[in-house]
Amino acid sequence: MKSLWMLASAQESGNSAPEGTVITMEEAAPTTTTTTQENGAAQAPDEPGREEYQPNPLMWVMFLILGVYIFLFMFRGPRKKQQEHQKMVSSLRKNDRVRTIGGIYGTVLDVRDDEIVLKVDEGSNTKIRVIPSAIATVLSSSKTE
Repeated sequence: MKSLWMLASAQESGNSAPEGTVITMEEAAPTTTTTTQENGAAQAPDEPGREEYQPNPLMWVMFLILGVYIFLFMFRGPRKKQQEHQKMVSSLRKNDRVRTIGGIYGTVLDVRDDEIVLKVDEGSNTKIRVIPSAIATVLSSSKTE
């Protein structure tokens, strides 16, 4: 298939091959040239296709954008949610109605630094103690201050 393409391209360009020229699918061996400098030392042969890699400056811009994306969406988002939760827990007051991460509904009786006392059942006066991070949401807050 490659030989047909080479024949077709030779005919289209108007360059006809001299008589006796055989077109094959084999590639010609690369030619190498050696030059000498003024002091007589030989340079490395010129090899086509062997160029130094030049990094594209646009690549560095893309890495920078990717870094900013990772920072904003993977680190800043959860940290912001954690700060909002911390603010919600610190604003808890007595008689606030809350739901824990376990799905337990209760009314806040006492707020301390390391625990919160919730009243779960009015009839039997059942109370539980939970850590502040166990509070998922505040359903209704008391306005007594």
